[in-house]
Amino acid sequence: MAYINKQMLTAVVADEHGNIFELDGYAAAGMSGNDFFILTKSDTCPMPHGSELMLLPDRAPIVFNLVTDRFETLETNPFQPDQRIFPVGVFNSPGYVNLHFCAYDDFGMDTPLPLFSYGAVGFGKNDFRSAALQVDDEPRQDLRLMPIAQVQRGVEKYRKKYPDNRLMRHLEKCALEYGCPAGKNFFLGRYEAPLPTSVVCNARCLGCISLQTDNNLCACQDRISFIPDPEEIAGVALEHILKVEKAVVSFGQGCEGEPLTSADAIEKAIVLIREKTDKGTINLNSNASLPDRVERLCTAGLDSMRVSMNSVRNACYTAYFRPKSYCFEDVVDSIKRARAKGRFVAINYLNCPGFTDCQEEKQALFDFIRHTDINMIQWRNLNFDPRHYIRIMENAAPGGSPTGMANLIKELSRTFPQLIHGYFNPPKQHF
Repeated sequence: MAYINKQMLTAVVADEHGNIFELDGYAAAGMSGNDFFILTKSDTCPMPHGSELMLLPDRAPIVFNLVTDRFETLETNPFQPDQRIFPVGVFNSPGYVNLHFCAYDDFGMDTPLPLFSYGAVGFGKNDFRSAALQVDDEPRQDLRLMPIAQVQRGVEKYRKKYPDNRLMRHLEKCALEYGCPAGKNFFLGRYEAPLPTSVVCNARCLGCISLQTDNNLCACQDRISFIPDPEEIAGVALEHILKVEKAVVSFGQGCEGEPLTSADAIEKAIVLIREKTDKGTINLNSNASLPDRVERLCTAGLDSMRVSMNSVRNACYTAYFRPKSYCFEDVVDSIKRARAKGRFVAINYLNCPGFTDCQEEKQALFDFIRHTDINMIQWRNLNFDPRHYIRIMENAAPGGSPTGMANLIKELSRTFPQLIHGYFNPPKQHF
């Protein structure tokens, strides 16, 4: 019998019906890139409230056998050989960064997993534990603080007050049908309100959550089908800004394309908002593909911009975003123009353990921060099949061995003490 570390977590798997259970004699494993790690209590946290356990279809779990002292792939339950088993990953709540992803074998399958992040998870003495690190403790998307009855009351109020505002009607669907936390927050009158505007996009992101045409993947929600009038946009924004302390309103949501393609409407809406008030933070979530339009919006009164990036290396960025009418250099140019205007700029860094913390990506990130003077990294777990993603990225530009997500964040904090680490768009009072 191999030595058993009491800190090791027990492996958890699922049967074909979705029943999750422990595997005695096997420790939970995680992956970073193609490297395996044993999960322990000291390098995990209690599974955050609101997280979801997920069965990975058509895959086999990789676990650590405590008797043979090695990692093994199991297609069937070792205690019930006629029972097929599947890996279990965790979709962690907002504000938590995956340190490893779920360890599994995909047998070289070409079709990727559904569009979620698949963090590594195991079972401790009394609870499930996630291989994750908390970077933001703000309860902005804590579902316990979003009672549906109050959301519905907010919906009814705005239906009566704005019967002809199409953007209001779209947000109702987001909040009530898709359960969008941003939509719910608008109707609850708290934190950040969404301002979707764009029906098209100039990128074809592998993990796009509003439009999918490849690999039998399904988008998470329908994309908005119209460009709201500037008055409709300003109406939503002002309702939020004038009532909510430290309010944020954001263009660029999961239910739309690239907001810069609707820059004319957005620019006019910003002017209308700023004619009424200088309160509130007007933010743009964007791929930052069109530098001239970014500069126009900054001049109109945009306060901040969050730029989505999976990588700061050209080849890897291009392999994921698949730009149609721009290039990586345009993104960098937009960031530099926004910073030259004194605007707060964050990157929405889509991270995947084993790639984001690999040696080449890490060095490129440090160089990128020095070059662009960004203010913040918003750590987002990539919603895409991790093993499929690692293969695509390695083919685009090899990155070397993983250095550890926690180590990466710690070293960034040490090297750039003014750099903010978090998850949510901050109000300008926190800039």
